[in-house]
Amino acid sequence: MISIARKLHEAGVLGLNERNADYIMRLNPRRFYPRVDDKVLTKKLAIAAGMAVPELYGVIEHQVEVKNFANIVAQQTSFVVKPAEGSGGDGILVVTGRSERKRDTFRLSSGVLMSEGEIQHHISNIVGGQYSLSGHRDKALIEYCVHFDPTFAEVSYQGVPDIRVIVYRGYPAMAMVRLPTRASDGKANLHQGAVGAGVNLATGMTLAGVLENKLVEDHPDTGAIVSGLQIPHWDFILETSARGYEVSGLGYLGVDMVIDADLGPLILEMNARPGLNIQIANREGIANRIRRIEEIYDAAATPAERAAAARREFPAKA
Repeated sequence: MISIARKLHEAGVLGLNERNADYIMRLNPRRFYPRVDDKVLTKKLAIAAGMAVPELYGVIEHQVEVKNFANIVAQQTSFVVKPAEGSGGDGILVVTGRSERKRDTFRLSSGVLMSEGEIQHHISNIVGGQYSLSGHRDKALIEYCVHFDPTFAEVSYQGVPDIRVIVYRGYPAMAMVRLPTRASDGKANLHQGAVGAGVNLATGMTLAGVLENKLVEDHPDTGAIVSGLQIPHWDFILETSARGYEVSGLGYLGVDMVIDADLGPLILEMNARPGLNIQIANREGIANRIRRIEEIYDAAATPAERAAAARREFPAKA
């Protein structure tokens, strides 16, 4: 066991305890956690910084406001309902349309139909804190439903893929694209069964993937190869992720972005405790990259300069 741990350390693989003690506790002041844990506040900060986010249609904060749901979505055929302080994709409903026969019946991305009353009940559970990180009362966000870029059509099941970038002291260190599957119910969450494909920071080209901690070459539902996809707007995505450092104040950060077919890259959310499966997806430990960032770190560097450094320093291994 000691031998295995030593080999992983030498390979630059970052473990959970090391991540928590050496990076999250040291670089992420607790007073800044609300900036990323509360998705309403994240949106406000991102918009103030000139960053694009999915449009917010409405926020429901109290049980008495749940009845306002119908008015909030009256002009919408698709939208997303999510907890402001949720995590891991729990509590998110992705509505892609309405029933042709009953306008107060909605179709989810999975194809399941839900009535207006059922969605209101779900919103009531969100407000009651069922999905919040703290277990306390929460807010329900109702926002624009992203329509994914056709680049991902063959490697995504029903839902919208997103791109996770780990940012260390403002420098992008590692990235992956998370691809929804049938098992994940169309959500881009690895813990629920989505595929994570590593990304070459230098080019924005996808590498092989990981599914439930196992390396995979193809998507389990579509059969399409997940490697070799060129992610659109890659330079912009890296620079925007780097700007997340200024917006959040966090030194160890996960920035999640989506690419809308019409609107381009949008900030979805940020995470103060990003997971470590990204190392499996990239088949490389992140610790060595962090050490390299410490060597080249420049406090005066702009987000564009930090993104350029990441492209230069971290091409995928042959």
